[in-house]
Amino acid sequence: MSPEGADLALDQVSKSYGQVVALDKISFDVKAGELFGFVGSNGAGKTTAMRIALGVLAADSGEVRFGGAPITPRTRSRIGYMPEERGLYPKMKVFDQLAYLAELHGLSGSDARQRADGWIDRLGLRQRRLDEVQKLSLGNQQRVQLAAALVHDPAVLVLDEPFSGLDPLAVDVMSEVLREKAATGVPVVFSSHQLDLVERLCDRIGIIRSGRLVACGTVTELTADASSQLIVSAPRAEAGWAKQLPGVTVLDEDAERTVLELDPGVDDQEVLRAALETGPVREFRRRRPTLTELFRNVVSGGRK
Repeated sequence: MSPEGADLALDQVSKSYGQVVALDKISFDVKAGELFGFVGSNGAGKTTAMRIALGVLAADSGEVRFGGAPITPRTRSRIGYMPEERGLYPKMKVFDQLAYLAELHGLSGSDARQRADGWIDRLGLRQRRLDEVQKLSLGNQQRVQLAAALVHDPAVLVLDEPFSGLDPLAVDVMSEVLREKAATGVPVVFSSHQLDLVERLCDRIGIIRSGRLVACGTVTELTADASSQLIVSAPRAEAGWAKQLPGVTVLDEDAERTVLELDPGVDDQEVLRAALETGPVREFRRRRPTLTELFRNVVSGGRK
C-alpha cells in the first residue's frame, strides 16, 4: 500500500506526440497536506501532466514518484482522479455507480455502500441518490465525479478542472472538501482557469506554458519580484504631480490616490520624496499583482 502523508513528485517528465512537444522536462512536487494549483492556457500541457502522474499515460522520459518511490499499479489504486471530461456511466444511478467504483478499489460491499452514502450526503446529492447520472445537471454531475474520486479514501488527489460548471455554493462545498482532505495529509493537485479561486485556495501554484513549468511557488513568492506598481495617497498633491518623474508611468489617478508603475531600476524613495514635496503622504506602498495579472504576464512570455 502507498504511504500515507507522502509527497507526489514529477521529475524531469517529458512527453511528445510526433513533432509536438506536450511536456518538456517538467518537474514539481506536491507536498503531503498541500493544495497545489496547476494553471496554464488551453493546450499548455496540464492534462497530459496529470494523466502521467496518474499513470494512465506513459512519459517519454522522467519519473513520477509518490513517497519517494515510482508509481506502481498498487500505488495507482490509491490515487483519486477527476478528469476534465466526465468519466461516469451515464445510465447508472448515482448510488449504484459510487458503490460499484468503491468495490473496484477493493472495498467490501457493505463498506462500499457506506462510503457511497457518506459522500452523497457530504456533497449534497441525497435527493439525486437514485437518479441516473445523465439526468443530473452539469453541476451535480461534477459533484458525482468528485465523489467518485473520493469514495475509496485516496492517498493522493489529482483533479482536472474540478470547479468547472459549479455554482458559488457548490464551489464552496468542493473547496471545503479539498481543504479537509489536505488537512489529513493528502497531497492535492488540481487545475483550474478560475485564478481568483486558485489564489484563495492553494498553498502553492505552478504555471505551465508550452509544456514547460515557468513559475512555481506561493502567490507571495511569485509576485515578490513582479511588483513594479506603487500606490501613493497624497491628498494635497496637484493632479499630474508624478507625470514628469523619470521612469514612472501614471496608471490611475484621482483626488485621493495615484497608482504608478516604475521602470526597472527606478528608486521608489525618489518617488516618495517627490510625493512629500506636494504635502503629507498618507499611504505609500507597493501593489502586488493578482495571480490573474501574473498569469497574463507569464503566459505571454514576460517571465522565463
